[in-house]
Amino acid sequence: MLSYFEDTAVLARKDLRLELRARDTLPAMLLFVLSVLAVFHFALPSGSSRLAAFGLLWVAIIFTALLGLGRAFVAEREQGLLDALVLAPVDRSTIWLAKGIATLAFLLVAELVALPAFALFFTPVSWATIAGVLLADLGICAVGVLLSAMAAAGRARELLLPLLFLPLALPIVIGGVGASVAESSGRYLAFLALYDAIFALLAWASFEYVVTE
Repeated sequence: MLSYFEDTAVLARKDLRLELRARDTLPAMLLFVLSVLAVFHFALPSGSSRLAAFGLLWVAIIFTALLGLGRAFVAEREQGLLDALVLAPVDRSTIWLAKGIATLAFLLVAELVALPAFALFFTPVSWATIAGVLLADLGICAVGVLLSAMAAAGRARELLLPLLFLPLALPIVIGGVGASVAESSGRYLAFLALYDAIFALLAWASFEYVVTE
């Protein structure tokens, strides 16, 4: 078990170092989410409801995450390293976990900028919204990394990933908006936690089959 987490840490550190050197993914995510919030700050009518504002926030988060997930396996695909990772003497689910940790780190950094910007442009962010964002991030990374690995092997990967990911992300949007605007956010946070647990288990169990096939 200790070696499992050591292998995961090595792979996650590799992805984080590659991003620090190349700066390909995180700047694009930051620019995208800030651009979306700024554009809709001026586009939405002045009397727009909180529901519309928080719906916009969650759509921005989902598409920012999709931008990061689309680049999750770019280095391995371009340099032919995915086969080497699969053949390495490690549990293949460590690849999924390491990619999920790296993607989660990028997404959290983007949200550290996006949430204050949203509070400035629209309305203050509650602790329930922050908790919902954190729970949603776990589900996004768990499902998204698995689907990104599936799409990386296809020819139309830029089209395939959104087609696979967005339907599965719809419950996250529903739970996130509910946690942000409902008077009692507990049931929506519980729903997001249940989503995370189910899909993380499914992604962990099926990742080896996905990468080997």
